[in-house]
Amino acid sequence: MQTKTHSEYVLFTDSCCDLSVKQIKEMDLHVIPLSVELEGNTYLNYPDEREIKFIAFYEKLREKVVAKTSMVGIGQFLEAFEPILREGKDILYIGFSSALSGTYNSAYLASKELQNTYPERKIITIDSKAASMGLGLLVYYAFLGKKDGKTINQLTAYIESIKLKITHLFTVDDLGTLMRGGRLSATSHILGTLLKVKPILHVSTEGKLVPIQKVRGRKHSLQMMIDLTKEYIDSSFEQTIFISHGDALEEAEYIGNELKKVLKIKEIVYGYVGPVIGAHSGPGTIAIFFQGFKR
Repeated sequence: MQTKTHSEYVLFTDSCCDLSVKQIKEMDLHVIPLSVELEGNTYLNYPDEREIKFIAFYEKLREKVVAKTSMVGIGQFLEAFEPILREGKDILYIGFSSALSGTYNSAYLASKELQNTYPERKIITIDSKAASMGLGLLVYYAFLGKKDGKTINQLTAYIESIKLKITHLFTVDDLGTLMRGGRLSATSHILGTLLKVKPILHVSTEGKLVPIQKVRGRKHSLQMMIDLTKEYIDSSFEQTIFISHGDALEEAEYIGNELKKVLKIKEIVYGYVGPVIGAHSGPGTIAIFFQGFKR
């Protein structure tokens, strides 16, 4: 008697995962790009930087250029998903927080439309409620689960069970980018700049970017990030920690080295905050992602 085999499936995400080209290849991921607009020009945020280099993007932000971002439309998802379904494979898409972008909703609507055409296929979409390498870390756990032999249904249940444990800690260096992007009032910007206030933010269980602390000075903000990581991390197992940065690798590595001194860490992976997230957070952003007991 033959054992029933499970259908092959493919992992999809979007460019707000901020994963590197190397990671994407290793995980065999399909990544759908969001877009960013600078000085009247629109660039797709491909991880391989084919349309805009991350360093050049942050140079523009330092020149006070305003960057605007756009979500992925339904049509882009239809074009990306359908060839996979035609091959007889299923799809699991893990997307950027629906509280920060309409991208996830586009993927969901595309999946429903395609389900009518391919009723025998599974097209599952997961709202990560995560951003930047927080989404990337969740996708990394999905890759490990798939590699471990989990079926698409088993992996979906697993990712849903851990997604609200993926802790995000951010600090921004330049309040001006938050103001120019409409995330901070001009008055708050002026007062914050005068007082050298550096906010510490996290992504809530609703998937929103929320301030949790305010400290004075860059040095204190980095130390607060380290202290909060020690407080929130689930230290019952050796973790892989992701740290992303807005063109500030040296400070990201400083935090990583400090965390290695006090925590049992399997690996630290560094990466850029890509243009879509960076358009709102700005140069000098530092973000830490790990698994906690809760967000």
